Amino acid sequence: MQLNTIKPAAGAKHAKRRVGRGIGSGLGKTAGRGHKGQKSRAGGYHKVGFEGGQMPLQRRLPKRGFKSLARPFNAEITLSDLQGLAGDEIDVLTLKAVGLVPELAKNVKVILSGAISRKVALKGVAATAGAKAAIEAAGGSVA
Repeated sequence: MQLNTIKPAAGAKHAKRRVGRGIGSGLGKTAGRGHKGQKSRAGGYHKVGFEGGQMPLQRRLPKRGFKSLARPFNAEITLSDLQGLAGDEIDVLTLKAVGLVPELAKNVKVILSGAISRKVALKGVAATAGAKAAIEAAGGSVA
């Protein structure tokens, strides 16, 4: 193969449709726009979702839901996750290093899911009431 013999794949290139160039082209006179109406006029079109003046669907339906901007900065871990970690002192940097929480996380909270049977000391990591009780029952502490 040489650079001067390269061709596009068969059917990849096709001539642009030329409208309004006479009756023989098949797209003369109205140029494929049909007869009359807003869409047949020059510059005549409407915005996305426009329903001819009827209240558009996106305005008829109720607004619902909310996305918190703080979401990427908050993370949760379970008691089972803590059980599998090496080391007794656990802080946010430790959790980021092992990949349990994303790098963006600023606030981490332990939730009561699973069980913990070893002693861990949490530093700068929050815990729910149930999780705190479970950690303290295993001989650990939450600071």
